Amino acid sequence: MPAPSPVLDCLRRYWGFDALRPLQREAIDATLAGRDSLTVLPTGGGKSLCYQLPPMISGRWTLVVSPLIALMQDQVAALTSAGVPAAAMHSMAEREAGDEARRGVEEGRLRLLLAAPERVLTDSFRGWLGRCAQKRKGPGAIAIDEAHCISQWGHDFRPEYRRLAELRQILPGTPIGAYTATATPRVRRDIIDQLGLRAAAELVGDFDRPNLTYRVLPRVDVAKQTAEALRRHEGRAAIVYCISRKDTESLAAALVAMGFDAAPYHAGMTPVKRTRTSDAFRREQLQVVVATVAFGMGIDRGDVRCVVHAAMPKSVEHYQQETGRAGRDGLPAECVMLYSSADAVRWRQLLQGGPTDPDEPFDPAAARAQLELLDHMQRLAGSARCRHRALVEYFGQRLAGDNCGACDVCLGELAPIADAQDVARKILSCVFRCEQRFGAAHIAEVLMGARTEKIRQLGHDAVSTWGLLRGLSKAQITNYIGQLVDDGRLERVGEQYPVLRLAAGAWPVLRNEARATLVEARIDDARPGRRAKPSQTRTPLTDDEQRLFEALRAWRRRFAEERAVPPFVIMGDATLEDLCRARPSTPEALAGVRGIGARKLADLGPLLLPELARACAGLGLALNARTPLPPEQGPSEPARLSAGASAARELFRGGMSVEEVCAKMGRARSTVMDYLAGFVQGDRPESIDRWVDPGTQRRVAEAAETCGGGRLRPIFEHLAGAVPYDQIRIVLAHRRGKGARGPEVE
Repeated sequence: MPAPSPVLDCLRRYWGFDALRPLQREAIDATLAGRDSLTVLPTGGGKSLCYQLPPMISGRWTLVVSPLIALMQDQVAALTSAGVPAAAMHSMAEREAGDEARRGVEEGRLRLLLAAPERVLTDSFRGWLGRCAQKRKGPGAIAIDEAHCISQWGHDFRPEYRRLAELRQILPGTPIGAYTATATPRVRRDIIDQLGLRAAAELVGDFDRPNLTYRVLPRVDVAKQTAEALRRHEGRAAIVYCISRKDTESLAAALVAMGFDAAPYHAGMTPVKRTRTSDAFRREQLQVVVATVAFGMGIDRGDVRCVVHAAMPKSVEHYQQETGRAGRDGLPAECVMLYSSADAVRWRQLLQGGPTDPDEPFDPAAARAQLELLDHMQRLAGSARCRHRALVEYFGQRLAGDNCGACDVCLGELAPIADAQDVARKILSCVFRCEQRFGAAHIAEVLMGARTEKIRQLGHDAVSTWGLLRGLSKAQITNYIGQLVDDGRLERVGEQYPVLRLAAGAWPVLRNEARATLVEARIDDARPGRRAKPSQTRTPLTDDEQRLFEALRAWRRRFAEERAVPPFVIMGDATLEDLCRARPSTPEALAGVRGIGARKLADLGPLLLPELARACAGLGLALNARTPLPPEQGPSEPARLSAGASAARELFRGGMSVEEVCAKMGRARSTVMDYLAGFVQGDRPESIDRWVDPGTQRRVAEAAETCGGGRLRPIFEHLAGAVPYDQIRIVLAHRRGKGARGPEVE
């Protein structure tokens, strides 16, 4: 009989989940095997678990280096709530707390110690680490979070992070794991080189976030457009990003005047005010924060339903990271960017002249790299390509399928303009007649027929293209220019003040040998309901269940206030949704809800179950519902696949075994089993005998009937561990694919 997996047992006991997400197992296994690793998982992809779980199995503590005090505080609160011994050492912690953390390590009570890089690199801390190592009480692993800060090619380079390689000298045999949500191939190579990682396992997850709907709109009225986006998520958490402090103050004031619960956040505020704002947001006492990029990192709130960029961010990495703060719980969320070509000009001035805003740290040595990142961002913002595809391709990946179904482009919210060829030829001609020496803003003003002093001095009011697009706004014209750049008709040349030049693709359009395509946003189409799905298998809440959800959110908020912790530490929105569907009445049934581990069951169960029963009675909802819960893993056929999953499906269609696919693709068995579950449920093969023998299939099916559900752990325990978790998953996926109902669905 195969032994139960200690990793999955630990996952269930402390975190309340039955299955790991893609690449989490490989990252955990690398650490437990004493191997260096670099793990890149998108925000919400579960990278924290990769370094939090191993010490609970090995029994040795892990040193976690993180630059974010707020995140350290929230992680310690969440870990402690789950029964994981953890502590943090940072500038805001009392000295006594630091002394207690050290004692916890030395006495073997602590499993995770979180510290800022500045603290870790002090002589006193390094000396303490060395003494611990001499006593054989050193860490079993070192985890470096936000590892992109190490690379000068990254979007948030911090020179002090490079000194973390010195930890190898103190702890030469300790595995180092680097973790980040955002890293291009060049940044990944730099991280490995700078940290001196040895034979590192390089684990790169899927950068796509299918539960996010991306929209890019020409900025016309920033306050009005921001308000329109926020109203689509009335009463829910949102973050609005601006370039400068002044912008945050004015936009926050405008939103408050419109009735929104909003507040600004930037580095110019006093520490007390900043802390008050971030704490109010974390505790759900404030719903909208209007901030510079200083806000968000370290805010571990999973229920952010909307992120608005009131201006273009300065890199694709920033955009991916900041939009990634929406929908971290896996539920639908929306990301809106309000774009103007003037944004790039502002960023270039900041990057080349030094920041006027201390929120934006400036390093002269990295300025050219930052300008290169800005160019990539401007190209993405100005394009009319699928937003999901543009993002994942930037990070070196591919998006399967032709239509993401979750961006303004693929949702049909961009309409081709009827006279695109005429408009394109006029723009290209104007660039040529202005001698290819000016930027987008100037070209737009010439085409609009503006009579600025600059235009008169240059004589551009006399060129034949002056005023040819008089009926269009400057925002429209610059938007079209961006599309022509993305389409290879124009190119931007220069750093601080880039000018437009005709690219090779311009001449066929000018000669009418090729047709140009230009689109514009149908802004009215960006309405509620046209959003991405967290999973094709997740059933939306009914109206009554939605009311129950709001009641449970209110209970969670009150309970969190009593315990002086953020509400998401108690439980996330995804767990609340599952509670609303299942509506358990007993501790045994509550234990089957994802996100309810042993500690939460004992701690919250006696309080939650009566509250749930009262709320259900008031709404006329029956307890112990048979409503299917969504599966923990395995997308259905309509879900978009990673390149690895697509390749694996072809191999399974050819009849290959799991072992053969592992060998062919060079992937771990756990990853290939994830691919197999998706293939079985999506392709619905008539038989799975190739991967699970018929006798095992019958035993799992009977256990599912007996246990009254498709949760993995109850079936595993009912079978006394005789059938591995991965085979149970395959059988359940097969039954779902064949249309099995009720208990067969998790």
